[in-house]
Amino acid sequence: MTASALRRSLLLTALCLCASLPASLAQMPAVPTTPSTTPLGATQGHIPPPWLESAVVYEIFPRSFSPEGNLAGVTKGLDRLQKLGVNVLWLMPLNPVGQVKKKGSSGSPYAVQDYYAINPEYGSKDDLHHLIQEAHRRQMKVIVDIVANHTSFDSVMMSHPNFYKHDSTGKILSPYDWTDVAALDYTQPELRRYMTDMLLYWIKDFDLDGFRCDAAGEIPTDFWENARKELDRVHPGLIMLAEASKPELLRSAFDFDYSWPMMASLNEIIEHGAPASTLRTTLEHEQKLFPQNAAHMRMFDDHDEQRALARYGINGSLAAAAFIFTYDGVPMLYNGMEVSDPTESGAPALFEPLKIWWQAGEMRPEFPRFYDFMIHYRERQPALLHGKTSWLHNSNEAHVVSYKRSTPNEEFLIAINLSSTPFRGTIESSAPWTEVSIPLRKPPSNTGEPDEHHPDYPEAALPALSLEPFGFRIFHRSLTPVAKTASAE
Repeated sequence: MTASALRRSLLLTALCLCASLPASLAQMPAVPTTPSTTPLGATQGHIPPPWLESAVVYEIFPRSFSPEGNLAGVTKGLDRLQKLGVNVLWLMPLNPVGQVKKKGSSGSPYAVQDYYAINPEYGSKDDLHHLIQEAHRRQMKVIVDIVANHTSFDSVMMSHPNFYKHDSTGKILSPYDWTDVAALDYTQPELRRYMTDMLLYWIKDFDLDGFRCDAAGEIPTDFWENARKELDRVHPGLIMLAEASKPELLRSAFDFDYSWPMMASLNEIIEHGAPASTLRTTLEHEQKLFPQNAAHMRMFDDHDEQRALARYGINGSLAAAAFIFTYDGVPMLYNGMEVSDPTESGAPALFEPLKIWWQAGEMRPEFPRFYDFMIHYRERQPALLHGKTSWLHNSNEAHVVSYKRSTPNEEFLIAINLSSTPFRGTIESSAPWTEVSIPLRKPPSNTGEPDEHHPDYPEAALPALSLEPFGFRIFHRSLTPVAKTASAE
């Protein structure tokens, strides 16, 4: 969605479920949303496909991704994305952009003119078919952004005025203060049928793997649940990503959602100095609210946000990345993050033809080296993909988070300093561990194999631990005997 006011309000609502906020956030404009907060942790939710646990989502804004700014430019970049290791490509809206009341020089991709058409600036339907075929040939899945909550004011659907919400004078309403779009009315059965048929069209005609559904929490949950039943009959195993943090959406309609409470906590900790323990409180509360098996997309940057590089700084951005790649859930990269692209994309930048500055990785090589290593390392570690998470105490939980990811065969211990203050202290563990060296300053290997120990990290035998400002360390140990005479740890 394009309105930062709603995004900030939903982040605020999510974090308020878990902790109090400073006055600076409390003064942000309120939006009358009513997300479900009924605890569903004891209920069974939709079970995502098993492969989702190893997914890395990569969000692509075709306008910005390549010099061409079109689908062919995305296709040309597939080899690089395959090498990076991402395996779910999320294409931001591909539809023609509305021109009436448009924002900026290019308009918002979330002001859709025709759900059945492709933006001519992006290319043709044949170009999309080719992109999807080439992605599938590289074992990458493709999902597209569907904006089901609203359309542009010059949408082809304006010929059906009953599809829209109206005020008492009969004027078509915008949702909130989103002046470039018109709100759809899901009390109308004809609209529901139209939108369900539209989803079926994209799945049937383009062999897509699923949808990212914009503003999903603004649309009645029963619409998504009914649409999902029809979609599953056509394409069993598709995935649905909800742009929402609304527990009831994960009962049966969606496979995973946005981890907005997590991102709100990271913002508060890194930007505003909230205690690092806020993150644990938030995530433990999330687990109580959501159904069992609920999966969440872990992110801290996307097209709606000021870039994390500006909000968190260089080292803070890497610390946040270390968290989303070692905690549970599905990590997400916004195009250009892997090279520390500083180009703004949130409104009003979203409405302009800005390009990713791919050369940023030459100035900050620690970013491509981190992502190059971490994506491939994670994909080979069952404990990082689906292991149990256990929080560990440390001697300064105002600044440091520490936790384990465990399977019966192995464990990882992760410690991340989310502050600008060096940490010298202890952590709740004394078993023998081997440190995983992350090659931030060494030539990338693209193998996921640890390089030799990083010389900048002083040796420390746990429970003693040291972390530089925004530093992070990962330790591993096997829980299986190395020989018949060896005893289990």
